[in-house]
Amino acid sequence: MVRKVLILGDPLLRTRSAEVKNLKEPLLEQEILDIKETMEDFRSNNGFGRGIAANQIGIPKRMIGLNLGDGPFVLINPEITFRTAEEWELWDDCMSFPDLVVKVRRRVGISLAYQDEAGARIEWNNLPFTESELLQHEMDHLDGILAIDRALDEKSIIYKSEYKKNLNYYS
Repeated sequence: MVRKVLILGDPLLRTRSAEVKNLKEPLLEQEILDIKETMEDFRSNNGFGRGIAANQIGIPKRMIGLNLGDGPFVLINPEITFRTAEEWELWDDCMSFPDLVVKVRRRVGISLAYQDEAGARIEWNNLPFTESELLQHEMDHLDGILAIDRALDEKSIIYKSEYKKNLNYYS
């Protein structure tokens, strides 16, 4: 079922998500399907969105939906196991405030471990910066942290329309 994406101001976005302790809990299969369907619906209607945290659709559990080009899948209980010391700055967007972009600083690379939908432990080591940036964003969501909390300064939160209109200035 497609759920509503919670928007900036909803208290659930500021709540730390709970670990999934039982992969056989009755609602989990439906919640995983809802994450995938909601992400794909948002992508088709808005033209962006490679990832979504479960709490962004009202599921306060440590799960992240991703679509990196080969269809949607869900990471359960993800954890960052390594971060590079090197950082970089980028303009970040978010499904929970789709009209804004925020300039943030993220680590260039991370490694991540998670359980797949069948419960197997998967390790992604030395992820490229595009996936590293995305997963740092989604992991923040699971901890109740939003990109606006990581804005570099007061000039680093702007409307996406202005960013696009003035791309040379903001690049």
